[in-house]
Amino acid sequence: MSEPGEQEVIVVIDDDAAMRLSCRKILSKAGYEVETFEDGVQGLEGVSRLKPGLVVVDLKMPGLSGLEVIARVHEMDPQAVLVVITGYATIDTAVEAMKAGAYDFLPKPFSPEELRLIVNRGLERRRLSLEARRGEMERELLKRRFVTFVSHQLQTPLAAVHQYLSVLRQFEDQGDVELKRREWLERCLKRTEEMQALIHDWLTLARLESDRLGREPVKVDVGQAVTNILATYEPLAAAERVTLEARLPEEGCWAKGDPNCISVLLDNLIVNAIKYNRPEGRVTVSSARKDEEVEVAVADTGVGIPPEQQQFLFDEFFRVRGEAAKKTPGTGLGLAICRRIVTELGGCIAVESQPGAGSTFRVRLPAWREPAAEAGGSESTT
Repeated sequence: MSEPGEQEVIVVIDDDAAMRLSCRKILSKAGYEVETFEDGVQGLEGVSRLKPGLVVVDLKMPGLSGLEVIARVHEMDPQAVLVVITGYATIDTAVEAMKAGAYDFLPKPFSPEELRLIVNRGLERRRLSLEARRGEMERELLKRRFVTFVSHQLQTPLAAVHQYLSVLRQFEDQGDVELKRREWLERCLKRTEEMQALIHDWLTLARLESDRLGREPVKVDVGQAVTNILATYEPLAAAERVTLEARLPEEGCWAKGDPNCISVLLDNLIVNAIKYNRPEGRVTVSSARKDEEVEVAVADTGVGIPPEQQQFLFDEFFRVRGEAAKKTPGTGLGLAICRRIVTELGGCIAVESQPGAGSTFRVRLPAWREPAAEAGGSESTT
């Protein structure tokens, strides 16, 4: 594929000199760089040298036939687009050409506009195909980097656990072994908890990548989800001396989406608000229906986030730099998971924060709309 601003190269292979000249004039005026060849052997050499985006080839030629040329061009470049031209156009020859790998079929004689149209269409198909392939390669590279990073993150605590246990085994006959055993077993437990958290978040991202959100969305009671999660984290909040508060409308808030994913989203935001808070702080979770969306806000009175770091918050493995982050365990995947869920559900997520004054994460999700009533009933919303 040519770089932006460069001419796209087209190769024309035809034993008819007048046809080669005509194609060159038509396509050159359209802005393409055109090279012509009078037989299949020369044409294949030109394809190998020029790396064209599209090849126009006559089906009936002496020596190598058009079908043989098509097969060999595909061996050189599977992404090359081939357009067959022939003066012996029949349905059978068209089908034969398509089976061989031709993109399209143009019977002779044809107008300049017909040729330009089919070439433009073929090159657009090639562009889209190359972009899709490049996107797939980029995704594969990201996955490999992700696996490498997670594997490295797992190796560090695993090596520490192995070291602690190895030393304990050597000290088993010494008098102070019991004291050391307790201390190092606690360290082992802490390290294994870190690994469990990382694996949990990793698997959550993997489930999202596998398009689990592609299922039919359902009606989700956001208020009930918030209430359940706050009840789950009451012991953690009490241990951190943080007060939990819910401000939910009496009439309820109903979002459209996947209930498990919305629970994961709210869970991540609420537990972060507790962990990154200050003693005697507060976490307030509110929800409201706004037009065709449900907004959920999770506000804390914690350490806040420096402005220069806020743009990276939703990147995988990013953690806010500072003393609070050092003291608080985490994988750096929670907010990346939140963004992925919100995006897949058709919503958005944003943060407002000031250092020392706390943070507020706002999530907007599509609101549930009741299906139109049968027998001509009007559509209602809740």
